[in-house]
Amino acid sequence: MIPERLVDAAARWCEKRGLPGAQVAVARDGEVELFEAVGDATAASRFLIWSCTKAIVASVIWQLVGEGRVAYDEKVATYLPEFATNGKDVVTLDQVLLHTAGFPSAPLGPARWATSASRREAFARWRLNWEPGTQYEYHQLAGAWVLAEVIEAVEGRDYRAVIHERVTVPLGLTSFRLGVDEADQGDVEKVVVVGDAATDDEYIAAGWDPLPPPTVSPHGALLMNTPAALALGIPGGGGVANAADVARFYQGVLRHDPKLWDAAVLADATSVVRNTFPDTGRWGESASRGRGVVIRGDDEPYASLRHHFGPATSPRTFGHDGAGGQIAWADPDTGTSFCFLTNGYDANRVEELLRNQELSRLAAETARGG
Repeated sequence: MIPERLVDAAARWCEKRGLPGAQVAVARDGEVELFEAVGDATAASRFLIWSCTKAIVASVIWQLVGEGRVAYDEKVATYLPEFATNGKDVVTLDQVLLHTAGFPSAPLGPARWATSASRREAFARWRLNWEPGTQYEYHQLAGAWVLAEVIEAVEGRDYRAVIHERVTVPLGLTSFRLGVDEADQGDVEKVVVVGDAATDDEYIAAGWDPLPPPTVSPHGALLMNTPAALALGIPGGGGVANAADVARFYQGVLRHDPKLWDAAVLADATSVVRNTFPDTGRWGESASRGRGVVIRGDDEPYASLRHHFGPATSPRTFGHDGAGGQIAWADPDTGTSFCFLTNGYDANRVEELLRNQELSRLAAETARGG
């Protein structure tokens, strides 16, 4: 049966790559149909979900757009006046969501990330790398910090509380938190770096051209183990959850709950590719991004490889991956959502891609039985 093969494959990859533990979850029709832990993990384990967090943060922006409280084409500086420095007054909310805003590596570290005032002070110092809207470069952390601060400005309260009340609670996500108190971090699996960076020969053997280094270095990955980082709730990659809750989040999006999202806004955000600039970090193919998510599309041969969604998903599949090997997606054609989480940060991008290809394929095939 496909579910058993999926769990077995996850266990095999843990053993092969030295991943300490992992979870897989498949959901359909609003229900989690499969949720299993392998390796040292248990069903009670929670994992850092890295950039899978970005879709959850973006989902609050979708809510605010549907309520008419923010607009995609509005300037960020309308909500955050401190942002209107050094030419950034032209940057729109849409450009931030699409990673075309021009400040991909703007610095915001521990010294300034703890309060709204210090974050806005950092925004005022930021400079543009290129003209907004003219190219794509993944905004690893900076863009999500801006989105979080927009949420906080519009709602008048902490972005973490807003996300919890607007998304976490209504969808019944019992494990997901953005910002985990130090006293509650005991069930969060520590990140462990495994493997070495892939060699050019490994890429060539897989039939691919070599890729540049990942946006998150192994050293950077280990910094996320600190209690302070987990407690903060970094909006670009600091969410904590189990795989079932991430799959459940995507079920909520697929089911278009009118109490949470305007149907037209939600469909637009998750189905319309608005960023087709080349993604130099993944073979120069289309970035294929919607407003806060990646959309698989049908630009073969690299679409399913680049976005980890696998060859068995439909072109309408959307979701987001996370550093070192996390993957989460939803396929509107089958109503299936899938998540794989691990605390093993795999430094080998070839092995990471091959693993997520296989797991995504097996997860997609559960919709057809087997």
